[in-house]
Amino acid sequence: MRPGHLALAIGLAAVWGVNFVVMQVGLEHFPPLLYASLRFTLAAFPALLLVGRPEVPWRWVVAVAATLGAGQFGLLLVGMRAGMPAGLTSLVLQMQVLFTILFAVTLLGERLTARRVAGLAVAFGGLALVAFDFGLSGPVGAFALCVAAAAAWGLGNVAQRKAAPPDALRFMVWVSALSAPPLLLLSLLVEGAPDLAAPVEGWLSLAYVAFISTLGGFGVWGYLLRHYDASTVAPYTLLVPVFGMSSAALLTGEAISWLQVLAAALIVAGVLYAGTRPRAPRPALTH
Repeated sequence: MRPGHLALAIGLAAVWGVNFVVMQVGLEHFPPLLYASLRFTLAAFPALLLVGRPEVPWRWVVAVAATLGAGQFGLLLVGMRAGMPAGLTSLVLQMQVLFTILFAVTLLGERLTARRVAGLAVAFGGLALVAFDFGLSGPVGAFALCVAAAAAWGLGNVAQRKAAPPDALRFMVWVSALSAPPLLLLSLLVEGAPDLAAPVEGWLSLAYVAFISTLGGFGVWGYLLRHYDASTVAPYTLLVPVFGMSSAALLTGEAISWLQVLAAALIVAGVLYAGTRPRAPRPALTH
């Protein structure tokens, strides 16, 4: 990646890492499906009134809304409400990189280099450690929901890569608009009549996830996917749990085990190796 795009990728990882702590605050005041629906509603309106058509076929807007929007966040927030801590959730969700690469190779015909495969293997060694650590004591159902959310995100990444929207922000506004109704319907069926009487911190949480994480974050994400292969962009999200775990520890007091520290170190090392190119050999000196 070019330096400017690399800075965007790392900044996006920081925004999405802190996002898990922010969502945990929101889930204290809203049920998960209602929270997800409100998130996308705020992201879509009134922005929907100011942007034009998404400039891509509607089938891709629907596909991304169903996978990356309603699918990922519905499963993710229900999993967090079921007992997944914010820091660990940020780590487990990064299995989306594996799903993204698998879907990109099988559906888009993208090719992998040996260097990228090796780097991802190291990074996923870190994810395996945290899965083992959490599996000894945490709720298995909540963990499975987060893995399913990662799979939905991976499929959504491939759909967004295929759509290649010329205006990523406009595209995300429409994705948000189409994600909100099914989530609201599920909320009404599962959670009952909505209760919007939440304190200020609940609404501030929604504002962050709607405007900064969703519109801003996925706008940047779509911009990067338009310039690079999905298998090139996706590994940088493995930096998300580094920010997610550290912010959870600092802001909520979530404990970090030595296995989680080792896992984060493996993730960073794997990302750096997979995301950089080997140095070209220096030309031999001639006399």
